[in-house]
Amino acid sequence: MTSLSPPPESNRSQRYSSSQATLKRENDWRLFLQLLPYASRHQNLLWASVALLLPLSVANAIQPLLIGQAVSLIRQEQTWSWLENRTFSEGINILCILLLVTVVIRLLFGVTQRYLEEWLGQQITAGIRDDLFDHVTSLAVRFFDHTPVGKLITRLTSDVEALGLVFSTGAIGIINDLFSMLVIAILMFQQQWQLGLMLVLMLFPVTAAIVYFQKQFRRANYKAREELSNLNSILQENISGVNIVQLFRREQFNAEMFRNTNQLYIHEVDKTIFHDAAVSAILEWISLVAIAVVLLVGGQLILKDALSFGVLTAFILYAQRLFQPLQKFAEKFTMFQAGFTALERISRIMNEPIEIRDPEVQQETRRTLVQGEQGRRGFWFTPSSVAGEICFDNVWFAYKEDEYVLKDLDFTIRPGEKVALVGPTGAGKSSIIRLLCRLYEPTTGRVLIDGIDIRDLRQAELRRYLGVILQDGFLFAGDVKSNIALGENYSFENIQTAAQLTNVASFIEQLPQGYDTQLRERGTNISSGQKQLLAFARAAIRNPSILLLDEATASLDVGTEALIQKALDRMLQQRTAIIIAHRLSTIRNVDRILVLKQGQLVESGSHEELLQQDGLYQNLYKLQMLGS
Repeated sequence: MTSLSPPPESNRSQRYSSSQATLKRENDWRLFLQLLPYASRHQNLLWASVALLLPLSVANAIQPLLIGQAVSLIRQEQTWSWLENRTFSEGINILCILLLVTVVIRLLFGVTQRYLEEWLGQQITAGIRDDLFDHVTSLAVRFFDHTPVGKLITRLTSDVEALGLVFSTGAIGIINDLFSMLVIAILMFQQQWQLGLMLVLMLFPVTAAIVYFQKQFRRANYKAREELSNLNSILQENISGVNIVQLFRREQFNAEMFRNTNQLYIHEVDKTIFHDAAVSAILEWISLVAIAVVLLVGGQLILKDALSFGVLTAFILYAQRLFQPLQKFAEKFTMFQAGFTALERISRIMNEPIEIRDPEVQQETRRTLVQGEQGRRGFWFTPSSVAGEICFDNVWFAYKEDEYVLKDLDFTIRPGEKVALVGPTGAGKSSIIRLLCRLYEPTTGRVLIDGIDIRDLRQAELRRYLGVILQDGFLFAGDVKSNIALGENYSFENIQTAAQLTNVASFIEQLPQGYDTQLRERGTNISSGQKQLLAFARAAIRNPSILLLDEATASLDVGTEALIQKALDRMLQQRTAIIIAHRLSTIRNVDRILVLKQGQLVESGSHEELLQQDGLYQNLYKLQMLGS
């Protein structure tokens, strides 16, 4: 047989690659802009929270002025004009009342603003988590082939939680701090512009230091989060495969691997701690220097009678409050940077392209496979109006670029025909089922059902007509009946009927609570064969037009397999079926057998026809007969 050459070009599935390899790191501003759509969903909360910042900032900026005027009254220096004609007692009382008003404003408005801010933060975080989950579950299976589950869990839990802390600990408060600094700067220039200019100029080296350490911290924090993802991946993998770990005595080896990854994570975390401590120390030092400079320059101005003690007192307080927002930022520096790092990592997942999409056409004109709801739900083991013709039209497919597992497949399965796929391990049998279910897209070529390219059908509609039973059935945590219905609106009577007609009702009724028996995660409290039985009921209740069986009875004992085979024979009547079975004796009665080798169709015919040929099928059959 001549070797096949790969197609000259490939579609989007061929060119698909992870955006994590090419996406450049985004700056904080661009990351912040990505949050605006989430904030806009809760505009009332956002604007109410921002509106409260104005009275808070003004009250915060007025307090030093009131204290300065009180000092001027005590020293009988020049005060505000409306205080000069009042007695000392009246003036002090008025200033104390005004100061008390500002304190009450800051208390009441501050509590309300903080509550609204945290509420908004939780709403935004919940929205991001929901969208991230929806996006991840919409990604093609190809994405999960190269992305460890532990890393995705880190994105959905730890990273989203870190992002939530940014909002719940004062993200909007930064706006308040910046506005307070602006108001304070204006009042300082109004009182004594030389001291005001000096303090404002000292903000520049502080800002430069923050920017520098922010970059260093982000770089270190990003590496730390990546190491945390690796740590979670190893943890998830070892917990999921604990049976193999213990059977092959890998506990010590895996523990050492986990320990090494844990040390790498701690090493990167130590770098973030250093940068965080450096920012806090620099801000504290510059704040003290600012107060010292105000005392030094202010003292000289007082000696020259160019400044009053009251104004100097106000400036000392202003020096503290001008740098106070930066000190607050330093205290939350780690949290904010961790949040932006988490947002950056989350945005990488959100920017992953959804490879397999539904066609964007109008409902009236969309091509459809017609099937009545009553026919699908009401008449058991009666095929729907879908004919069930399957056609692979010159299909090439590769999981990795230029590594084709299917090569120029071109065959048609007629409506109602039972076809078996046979071939050595790695021949591409399961890949055919994955393409038919549209879990992957062909590199080139087309897959058609009843003459319609499956890319022209909605995914939900396509999979409604496909009944898939795999060798390793997956069960969710929950009761038995919910694992059969899988979220569909089936009545309990329909669930019971499906179980009875697939001969699995007796097994279910023997469980402690019958159909209400709670199954643990992945169904660990029942056997592999029992999981397989539930898979048959799950497929039967949907009354599919096409059945896809991938080693469906491999986990069953001989007696149970005989019962299931009777139900399976009824299910296969008047339905198109593709059957994968390594035991060739189980597929003798199919209409046609397709023999695959290295992704190519090498033989086709009935069991007797293929045995008469001196080919691969005959060799496989003889080897199995010899082994038995």
